[in-house]
Amino acid sequence: MTETRLTTGDFTEENEPFTLFGAWLKEAQETEINDPNAVALATVDPDGLPNVRMVLLKDFDADGFVFYTNFESQKGREILATHKAAMCFHWKSLRRQVRLRGTVEIVSDAEADAYYQSRARGSRIGAWASKQSRPLESRFALEKAVAEFTARHPIGEIKRPPYWSGFRIRPVSIEFWKDGAFRLHDRIEFRRPETAGDWSKVRMYP
Repeated sequence: MTETRLTTGDFTEENEPFTLFGAWLKEAQETEINDPNAVALATVDPDGLPNVRMVLLKDFDADGFVFYTNFESQKGREILATHKAAMCFHWKSLRRQVRLRGTVEIVSDAEADAYYQSRARGSRIGAWASKQSRPLESRFALEKAVAEFTARHPIGEIKRPPYWSGFRIRPVSIEFWKDGAFRLHDRIEFRRPETAGDWSKVRMYP
């Protein structure tokens, strides 16, 4: 990296985290090679051992950040046990990062149904065919299950599986990070004591 002077950056003056996140996500959609909505999702198992994997953010607003999954998967089971999770977005093209954590709620059936029906037909069938996170004897077994469900639904609507829906993380903290020269990064964190509380903002040391 080349030497530059340390500046606060306009983003540190923002006082509302969801507006700032929306602006950063929009920029990432223009600069990232693919999947600007990809995000690392962290959960913990019953022993407190963390698990992390990439998922796709499908919606966000002032209520929180939404993604969809099989509730019988590892992440689904862990979230239903703790109702807590964390996320980290990293946009390499922009040298920016956003991380957040909070409590988790299940989206409404109407939200889940609407998103499920918007998916490609093959993805809807896959939600039925895949026993996500459980042992698979062979690739052929998966392809056989897909073929069987495809035969059952040659045309028409495919209903959402009862075990497949969405989670909404309602954050109590959201941190925005921007790369700086000589590791003198800019960091601000928005905090609130509960998910319905007011935000406070603090600037953090790199």
